[in-house]
Amino acid sequence: MRIRGAVLDRVADPAPFAASRPITVCELELTGPGDGELLVRIEAAGLCHSDLSVVDGNRVRPVPMLLGHEAAGIVEAVGPGVDDVAVGQRVVMTFLPRCGDCAGCAGNGRTPCGPGSVANNAGELLGGGRRLRRDGEEVHHHLGVSGFATHAVVDRRSVVPVDDDVPSEVAAVLGCAVLTGGGALLNAAKPGAGDRILVVGLGGVGMAAVLVAVSLGLGEVIAVDTVPEKLALAREFGATAAFTPAEIADKGVNADVVIEAAGNVRAFETAVAATAPGGVTVTVGLPAPEATATISPLALVAQGRTIIGSYLGSAVPARDIPEYVRRWRAGKLPLERLVSARIGLDAVNEAMDELAAGAALRQVIVFD
Repeated sequence: MRIRGAVLDRVADPAPFAASRPITVCELELTGPGDGELLVRIEAAGLCHSDLSVVDGNRVRPVPMLLGHEAAGIVEAVGPGVDDVAVGQRVVMTFLPRCGDCAGCAGNGRTPCGPGSVANNAGELLGGGRRLRRDGEEVHHHLGVSGFATHAVVDRRSVVPVDDDVPSEVAAVLGCAVLTGGGALLNAAKPGAGDRILVVGLGGVGMAAVLVAVSLGLGEVIAVDTVPEKLALAREFGATAAFTPAEIADKGVNADVVIEAAGNVRAFETAVAATAPGGVTVTVGLPAPEATATISPLALVAQGRTIIGSYLGSAVPARDIPEYVRRWRAGKLPLERLVSARIGLDAVNEAMDELAAGAALRQVIVFD
């Protein structure tokens, strides 16, 4: 079938991307679903820094690639072997499929799926190969999703069904921002009653972590960012306090649980420094591969502190997404507030500039 999608043709083009135009919105051929696969009509797709990191070259991926790893839509067809998802059902698309059989999947979310990671790095689906072509040339899939398009073929293991009452935009942000930010707390840090929680970096993932932290009702929730507007928004979301990194250092603010969601070295160092004795730092940001940080091993030992890396919030999507939906449905997790702008597919290059400027929370491409 013919679809329309946003294809990254070149990496590391100079900014602004609105001028260099590394992403081309064009028509492609999409092969129908094979064994264990679904055809999904995309309703909404969120723009994440992980998309930007592919565009700017910080995360090496093969091109041409149809971008988009955080999306939701309606199932339009199912391939052979799929008997637990029906046509017409809304699904959340998740960017790290889980085969269920490898050593990584046996880690209960702590470690990524091995075959899923191999497929993602190759730009293929979990079942192998690609389903996209443009002018006769194969186009790579982005993390098994390629959600910046009118339709996608995905592996069944890359989706989680949700009920019809979950709006498409809420369903979309569940697939990355909420799984990653919320999972950093619930799966990796596992805070207890009275724990003070501090979040460094208030993009979509960080602000999702703030919302989940507030929903837990355990103790103080402190937000940290360099952008005043984001600090004000975090207070609106229920954060007890909001500071710049400099204010954190000057005031000596620390916390039992610290989530780093900015993806840069200074943010990571700020997060480690703000972790109280006996506390835990969870880092979910994705800095440049060559980036290195300076921390004191003695402080870790002498103060009994822990640093944990968490990919996709150490999530098992089929387990975790229903829990976030339950909290949303109960009115404890207002995920609609993560959506800062609704845009059309043709504005994708300009939207990447918004991400790079640090101005956006979660821009969502909406398909009519």
